[in-house]
Amino acid sequence: MSDHTENDAEILRALANGERSAFEALYRRHNTSMVRVASAILRNHASGEEVAHETWIAVLRNINGFEGRSSLAGWIFTILSNRAKTRVKRDGRTVALDISDQENNADEAFDARGSWKNLPDLWDEITPERVIAGRQIMEHVAQTIEDLPPAQRAVLVLRGQQELEAQEVCEILDITEGNMRILLHRARRSVRNAIDAVAG
Repeated sequence: MSDHTENDAEILRALANGERSAFEALYRRHNTSMVRVASAILRNHASGEEVAHETWIAVLRNINGFEGRSSLAGWIFTILSNRAKTRVKRDGRTVALDISDQENNADEAFDARGSWKNLPDLWDEITPERVIAGRQIMEHVAQTIEDLPPAQRAVLVLRGQQELEAQEVCEILDITEGNMRILLHRARRSVRNAIDAVAG
């Protein structure tokens, strides 16, 4: 049994027992990412927050129906994605998280799994000045993630921050694995460029 599966089982038991701390921990772990993904689908931050709130209500109402066919995070983000897409359709808009075949060129900086071939240079010594600079870099990176095109942001959050399996990400966003890899490449390249621009 994987660490994620064991952790999911513990959280589910605690939620079933009505332990508020279990929900609070789950909320802290996922809510920011949920808002980012919903906002990417809806192209609107306020609507993303609303859908994330609706998703938490649905999660609590249906937690006993979770069957473990995916990770708990995958299940939560599937509910989120479905609710966001329903709202998009209700508002008469279209969801466009896929990319065209013409954009199918992998970036040289990343390997086939979407990981950096060469990591950004790390500092050898930690000094107070570098701690402050590090905070500035992280703020810059956070803003870079917020400014990514919606599809790239959603993939980076689900695959990179939530560490969901590639298949789960594709199912949640309704995109192909090839397109998911390209979107992840591009998102990571933007983050890498942001780090290089500030740390360089």
